[in-house]
Amino acid sequence: MFDLERRDIKYLTGVGPMRAETLGKELDIHSLRDLLSYYPYKYVDRSRIYAINELDANMPFIQIKGQILSTETMGEGRGKRLVAHFSDGTGVVDLVWFQGIKFAQKSLKLFKPYIVFGRPTVFNQRIQVAHPEMEAAEEIRLSTIGFRPFYITTEKMKRMGLQSNAIEKMMHAVMDQITEPLPETLTPDIIEENHLISLTDALRHIHFPQNTEWLKRAELRLKFEELFYVQLNILRYVRERQIHFRGYLFNKIGDIFNTFYHQNLPFALTEAQKRVIREIRRDLCTGKQMNRLLQGDVGSGKTLVALMSMLIALDNGYQACLMAPTEILANQHFDTIQSLLFGMNVRVELLTGSIKGKRRESILQGLLTGDVQILIGTHAVIEETVQFHSLGFVVIDEQHRFGVEQRSKLWKKNVQPPHILVMTATPIPRTLAMTIYGDLDVSVIDQLPPGRKPVTTIHQYDNQRASLFHSIHRQLAEGRQVYFVYPLITESEKIDLKNLEEGYLHICEAFANYKVCKVHGKMKAAEKDAQMQLFVTGEAQIMVATTVIEVGVNVPNASVMVVENAERFGLSQLHQLRGRVGRGADQSYCILVTKQKLAEETRKRLDIMVRTNDGFEIAEADLKFRGPGDLEGTQQSGTAFDLKIANLARDGQIIQMAREAAQRLMESDPDGTSPTNTPIWRQLQALRKGMTNWSAIS
Repeated sequence: MFDLERRDIKYLTGVGPMRAETLGKELDIHSLRDLLSYYPYKYVDRSRIYAINELDANMPFIQIKGQILSTETMGEGRGKRLVAHFSDGTGVVDLVWFQGIKFAQKSLKLFKPYIVFGRPTVFNQRIQVAHPEMEAAEEIRLSTIGFRPFYITTEKMKRMGLQSNAIEKMMHAVMDQITEPLPETLTPDIIEENHLISLTDALRHIHFPQNTEWLKRAELRLKFEELFYVQLNILRYVRERQIHFRGYLFNKIGDIFNTFYHQNLPFALTEAQKRVIREIRRDLCTGKQMNRLLQGDVGSGKTLVALMSMLIALDNGYQACLMAPTEILANQHFDTIQSLLFGMNVRVELLTGSIKGKRRESILQGLLTGDVQILIGTHAVIEETVQFHSLGFVVIDEQHRFGVEQRSKLWKKNVQPPHILVMTATPIPRTLAMTIYGDLDVSVIDQLPPGRKPVTTIHQYDNQRASLFHSIHRQLAEGRQVYFVYPLITESEKIDLKNLEEGYLHICEAFANYKVCKVHGKMKAAEKDAQMQLFVTGEAQIMVATTVIEVGVNVPNASVMVVENAERFGLSQLHQLRGRVGRGADQSYCILVTKQKLAEETRKRLDIMVRTNDGFEIAEADLKFRGPGDLEGTQQSGTAFDLKIANLARDGQIIQMAREAAQRLMESDPDGTSPTNTPIWRQLQALRKGMTNWSAIS
């Protein structure tokens, strides 16, 4: 059997040790299997020959058949070039070489039939093709060319002669060695149910498709397989976790929860909040460890839901803990929760890096004895010196700010892992949640509390600044506060953006009667906190900042958010920034300031922001515009394998197919013992090799 995994790339024709080393370093290609998994980024149709009189300069690529009538060199020094006049009887084009002139002169033969391939341009009203690919016409059978693959290559690779056409030749060499079908990585049932082609056909047609139909079928097979193993890996994780970790049973709703609900609840819960609390309550009664993701826009009342869930833990004799990514956010949660629990006999403490000495000792002692019932803190919470009496419930705010490794330390704080509730204000599209957070159950708060007005979003051009400043003066005169957000901290030579430092001086001049504070990511933490505090307390009326304020400060009095160079921000980021205003009862505004000349796609993005406040609609649109990127740190949560061909933004339907197939397999063969599925479990094991086993962690 032909084993692609074990065949070292260096033994392939045209590779050798030096090129093999370059491929390993640049693309992580070591075996023939790695090479075949390096897919083309585009294809050019080579099945058609054009007549020269059909050509125009708007065509991306052309292929013509004819002969060279004459050649001449033109220009001097750097401008020297070789021009060959090429004809097929219907017209003449110029083939031009600026480099390798001597080599071209030697190898070109007059009146010999060639097939020429390249990109047409117009020079002096004649069509020309620079540095064309040329092959003797008799050596090419057009019917076998089909689509020509193009591969991305790095500068180092090019220096080793590993351009796209060299990769293409290597692919041909591997394909020539595959004389019998490769071993399948999916079962016949899965292949049949999902109308997939064989692995051998898929690999052959992804590199050398005969037509678009075969290309589509190859893409479907390879995307499905990639996503199927991601989903299977997640489902396997969930099962392993359920087998190995029991959860604490919280079957009691007691005095603490009831007192809060009947006496301290500041306003009636929305239906969405009630639904989520019921979902969490159900989890806590099962005896299985909860891992739940709570999504909700800024201001939808996630903290209240988290607090009420923590109170259930307290009623059952356990401690609870809330982890936030920054000191400011931790302080904010502490103030909010203390005020919500006012008058109740519940000890809440705050633990951050800046809390030291006797106060810290007292908190640590209280945690050990169980006197401290709720701990709110930053990364300081996971230090080894922090030990709990009985930690049963953990809330993690803005989860992507914490690495998996950091979160795993929470699990060692008790005999069994505590229940985990992860909160995020970044709405995550369904297909992405299914993949990135596929091992978590998802709850969504999709309602704003009564009395909250949606933020009005306006798009303005930077030549309308006078009227913008006039409106801001009016808001400030009414006692409101204002944010100005900039994309950069210092001036970039490459990108002509108004930078924060310049903007700060300009705003200080324009609003001389008001105090302006400044916050950016390069400042020391203490300096940043001091500046933020000026704004939080109302001492400063204007804050000039970079996106460090995207997650964090809650200032109900801030009613205007001005985003400079808004075209530089992604939709989800703009939505997060907009969430900083509209936290009080007053009407709030988000002003997106851009230059007048905008790309069509940018204009569409800004139109979406102006039209809707729905975080999920915005997240879906952002995913389509920008692709998934490293949203939420994909590598953190069981999406352990790099996606080489599937695209989480565009392949939602295939993700759904793959998820269903993986679920059916897990239901029919939960322990992985069926001989039919051996190839699948073997492949999963191969893919999981070398991974840290975070199977127990959300």
